[in-house]
Amino acid sequence: MDVLERRLILLLQEGIPLVTRPYEELAQQLGSSEEDVLQLTRQLLAEGKIKRLGAVPNHYALGITANGMTVWDVPDDQISAIGHRLGQYPEVTHCYRRPRHLPHWPYNLFAMIHSYSREEVLATMERIAKELKLTQFPHEVIFSTRLLKKTGIRLKEKTAPT
Repeated sequence: MDVLERRLILLLQEGIPLVTRPYEELAQQLGSSEEDVLQLTRQLLAEGKIKRLGAVPNHYALGITANGMTVWDVPDDQISAIGHRLGQYPEVTHCYRRPRHLPHWPYNLFAMIHSYSREEVLATMERIAKELKLTQFPHEVIFSTRLLKKTGIRLKEKTAPT
């Protein structure tokens, strides 16, 4: 990775500027042109050096404070099909398989729903469970109690090449 790529990634990982022309703003910080920054960003994406650029809304600031993770104990031979169907619901923000840790943790399928209240999360998950005929499987809904800052992998400035 060259110096300009690293500098751009360091800027992008802090968030795209909330201005009318964010890539022009980044270009000014890099001493480059807007078109060069756009082209380099496209190149970094194409090469897989950046996986994606996306908005990460602060759902707490939007009033969406109930975060319920439903954990299911489903048969291993059905988990892929059930997980795929469960993950298709727009209310399910992420859905994934995890290993059981018996005897204390029998659950192997996780599905997250964010909503305005715990009651809404529970009602939504109950509706989905009925529609998918999942009520027969043991499950629990676990609510988060605090907000954790989520970030991807970060480059450190001090490791930048000279």
